[in-house]
Amino acid sequence: MTDARPVGEELDPTTDAVLIAEAEPDVPVAADLRTSGQRILELDDIHVYYGNIHALKGVTLHVDRGEIVTLIGSNGAGKSTTLKTISGTLKPRQGAIRLDGQDIHHRPAHEIVGLRLSQAPEGRRVFSRMSVFENLQMGAFARKGAKLDDDIARVYELFPRLLERRTQKAGTLSGGEQQMLAIGRALMAQPTVLLLDEPSMGLSPILTEQIFSIIGDINRQGTTILLVEQNALMALKLASRGYVLQTGRIILADTATALANDPQVRQAYLGEI
Repeated sequence: MTDARPVGEELDPTTDAVLIAEAEPDVPVAADLRTSGQRILELDDIHVYYGNIHALKGVTLHVDRGEIVTLIGSNGAGKSTTLKTISGTLKPRQGAIRLDGQDIHHRPAHEIVGLRLSQAPEGRRVFSRMSVFENLQMGAFARKGAKLDDDIARVYELFPRLLERRTQKAGTLSGGEQQMLAIGRALMAQPTVLLLDEPSMGLSPILTEQIFSIIGDINRQGTTILLVEQNALMALKLASRGYVLQTGRIILADTATALANDPQVRQAYLGEI
C-alpha cells in the first residue's frame, strides 16, 4: 500500500487542514495503481490558498475513464476545496489540472461545464423557487439549443420521485429529493466526469443506500465519478480506488479494498477503535 506518512505520524481525523501549513512529502504511487486505463482527469501538484491560508498543498491525483474514485478525509481536510478547484470555482496558485488531456485550471467554471465536467455540490444548492423541471433545465445551460427531452427522461428514469415532483418547487422537497435533484441537474450537462460532494449528507441510512445504488448505475452507464463522501465505508464499497486527504495533502493512495482494510484508516474514518 502507498503510505506517505512520516514515521510515527498517525492519521488524525480531527485536524483542520486550513490551520496547519507544514511542508509535505511527495506521495509515491504504488506500482499496482499505475493502471493502463486512459486518464480522463489529472491533478498535478495543486496548491490553493484562502487568503494566506494554504488549503491544498501539492495535491496530485488521477481518475481513469470509467472509474469511481473516492476522496476521503475529515472535515476541513480540503475535500470540497479540491472539487471546487477542479470545477473552476476556485483557482489554484500553482499546479495543473487536465481534463481529457486539456489544461482547464485557468478556464472559468462555465467553460469547464461545457467540456462535460459537472458537479453536484455539497448542500445541494437547488434553485428553491423553481420547479423540479426548471432546475433540470438549468443544468443544461451550457448546451444552448440542445434538445433536452431525452436527458430529462433519463433523469426521471434514474429518479422516479423527481418525475412525480416535476412541477413542485424545489425548496419544498425533502432532503433526499433535493439530493436526487442536485445529481439529476448535474447530469443534464451530459458529463463525462461527474463530481459528487457529500451526496449522503443529512440523509437517512435507507436513502443513503438508494443514492449510492443510483450512483453505481450512473457509473455503469459510462460516467466517470470522483466522489467526496464523509461516509467513508460506503464510499470505499462503491469506489475502485481512493485517496486519503489530511491537512490539504494526499497521505494515502490505494485500491478501495486496501484502504478499507488499513488499520489506521479504519480507526480514523470507519469508526473502529
